[in-house]
This record gives sequence, structure tokens and C-alpha cells, in this order.
Amino acid sequence: MTWTTQQIAELTGGQLRGPGDVSVGGIDTLETAAPNQLTFIGDAKYARKWPQSKAVAALVARKVEMPQDGARPIIAVDNVDIAVAKVLEAMAPPPTQPEPGVHPTAFVDPSATLGDDVRIGPHVVVGPNVTIGDRAVLHPNVTVLADSAVGADSVMWPGVVIRERCTIGQRCIFHPNVTIGADGFGYRPDPGGRGIVKIPQIGTVEIGNDVELGAGSCVDRGKFGPTVVGDMCKVDNLVQIAHNCRVGRCVIIAGKAGLAGSVTVGDGVVIGGGALLKDHITVGDGATIAGQAAVMTDVPSGGTWVGYPAKDARIAGREYAAIAKLPDVLKQMKKILREDR
Repeated sequence: MTWTTQQIAELTGGQLRGPGDVSVGGIDTLETAAPNQLTFIGDAKYARKWPQSKAVAALVARKVEMPQDGARPIIAVDNVDIAVAKVLEAMAPPPTQPEPGVHPTAFVDPSATLGDDVRIGPHVVVGPNVTIGDRAVLHPNVTVLADSAVGADSVMWPGVVIRERCTIGQRCIFHPNVTIGADGFGYRPDPGGRGIVKIPQIGTVEIGNDVELGAGSCVDRGKFGPTVVGDMCKVDNLVQIAHNCRVGRCVIIAGKAGLAGSVTVGDGVVIGGGALLKDHITVGDGATIAGQAAVMTDVPSGGTWVGYPAKDARIAGREYAAIAKLPDVLKQMKKILREDR
């Protein structure tokens, strides 16, 4: 399917500068766009590359001044990332999904309740007393165990496992091999010295609406009570959310981050890739945790914490600057010592 530059301007709410009948067959970066593709420029440092790009047109942030090029149309937008997202959504091919109904190789327990227009693929297992909401999609090899619920319009990609008594909200997307409701990591030394005692994990997991979990991510069940992930959270691949964590609304967690048990994360928090959060701490609303940070104490609302161990970015910045000066300071000290001799 092709689009005209006028249609793209209308789709993105942008201001078209140039001809509106130019045909666009895709979108790519400045360096790799083909002569029939759209590109995007969100920063002035990329604008100078526009003359060398083969792209037929560009989405450009309104604040960016572009080199003169009357032959190719420009679409000025307020937010390039949001505009690109709209174009990608419009150009995306329809998603792969199972045929409507239940595949012959799937097992659905007679006590399960299936909503209207569900799609249940090959080798799916739906256990006793499970509820699957309207229009939900369960791709091949998904397992939903007893007394769990999957909300309407949710999509479970291949290999997802939802263990017993867990609740998934509406319009959720779980990518391949997500595991919900595995046992929390709870052990203590045996008082008699004969090994390690496993602490029973009898809680549940509650996932809100519009949550997306990346491939291989895990949300463990609570030791008692639920582990909670709030509405509209977006979680990258290979993220660990341990037992009895409570994650607020609109939280972003990048790949390989790990939350230890009973961490509380406020609304609107951003956690960078590979960050580690110690058990029983609280991260306040709107805080930012930098990638690879190791958070050992509570983080105030709106704070930005970096480093290993993590601390307020303003303090860490001064410390890093001081450390950078140490070689010169040591040279001066050695010189002073030599002179004193």
C-alpha cells in the first residue's frame, strides 16, 4: 500500500511544505531510506544530512530549520516520534493470528469460559475455571492454568505461561515466553542445618489494562497477597519483577532490569536497562533510574538516580567530576612532596 504526502500530513496532523501528491511506499532512516520512502528528522544535527538522503519526503520537527530543497516535500510536526508511530501503525501489515475459534489440537477445560470471537491456536492449554475475554488471542503453546483470567482484546504470543489464580487485564500484549505467576524466590536455612527450606508462595499476580510485557519477562506471584503491575505499564525483554512488588501506572522498564521482592514503584517511573532495585524499597512517582544503576535505598518522587550504588544524579555528577580531577591532584601532591624534601 502506498500513501501520498498529503495523506501522511493529515494522518500526523503536520503542515505540508511542498507537493501533496508524492507517493510514499515506506519509512526508514535518513541514511537507508529508498527513493520511494519517507524519513524523519527530529534534531538539527541530522538536518544537514537531508541533502544526501535518498528519501522522497521527511517528517521534520517544527523547531528544526531545514536546508533548502524545493523538490522534496517536508511535513512539519510537533513531535517526530509520535508522528513516526502513527505512520508505522498505518503502514503495518495485519498481525498474524490464529483462525477464529479453538484449534483442534488445543485443550480447553469444560469449566472454562470463553468470550465472543476468541482465537485459540494450536496446542494451547486452558485450565479449569479459566475466563478468556472477548476477542482475546492465544497464540500456539500458550498455557493458562486454573482459576486465571485473561481480559478482552488481550494478545498472548507463543509460549506465554499464566499460572493459577492470576488476573490479566484488557488489551494486554505479552510477547513470547512471558511467565506470570511463577513462585517467588523465597528460601531460608533449615534450623537443623539439613538444607534450605522453601517458603510457600500462595499469593497471586494482578496485571492491569493495556500492559505490554517483553519476551522472556517474568512476574512472580506474591508470597501472600498479589504482585501488582498497574495500567499502561510497558516492560522490555528479560525483565524480572519479583514477589509482592507493586508497580504503579504508566511505568516504563527497559531490558534486563530486575526488581527484588516487595519493591514499590510509583506512577510514571522510568527504569533504565539493567538497573537493579533492592528489596523493600520505594521509588516515588515520576522518578528516573538510569541504566545499570543499583538502587539500594528509597528514591524520592521526581528524582533521577544513577550509578553503582545509585545516588542522586546531582551528587553523583559532582563526585564524577571530582574523580576526573584526581590524576592532576595526585601529580600536584607528588610535586609538593618532592619540593618539601
